[in-house]
Amino acid sequence: MRSSITLWPIVALVAVATFTDLRSRRIPNWLVLPFLAAGIAVSTWLHGWSGLGQSLLGMALGGLLFGILAVMGGMGGGDVKLCAAVGAWIWWHQTLLALVLTGITGGIMALCWAAAGGFLGDLFRGAGSLIFDAGKRGLRQDPEMNLDNPLARKMPYAPAIAIGTLISFLAQYPAR
Repeated sequence: MRSSITLWPIVALVAVATFTDLRSRRIPNWLVLPFLAAGIAVSTWLHGWSGLGQSLLGMALGGLLFGILAVMGGMGGGDVKLCAAVGAWIWWHQTLLALVLTGITGGIMALCWAAAGGFLGDLFRGAGSLIFDAGKRGLRQDPEMNLDNPLARKMPYAPAIAIGTLISFLAQYPAR
């Protein structure tokens, strides 16, 4: 039952977020913040204190994991808020699965995007730097590889979040 209650609001949320991210490279607060609050309210209304706790854990998980990437300069604030809003609706266990699937989807999309754009080598060098230089840099942003750099290539990530989240519904609630 919880799947049908959460599926349709999530479909609406990620569809509009994907459209706005592809069009303007932004995910607006007017979209994600009301959905975040509604996810907490609906979970609490339907499941009481347990639902509130699960919703807050999902929100925190989505926000924290993508928040770390945002602090490092590799993710936008709209992506962080979108993941937090999704987490508020689908709770922590499905959020974890959705984030893993989002990472896989985003990686595949980035490889295709870089191959089509002719900068696959740059993508691998940048990813290597992000991974292997993190010990020296910590959570500080790499000046060349962050969203504030006007020369950085920026891929809208809402489509990956949408695909990963929707696939998580198939994994959590398979058709019978």
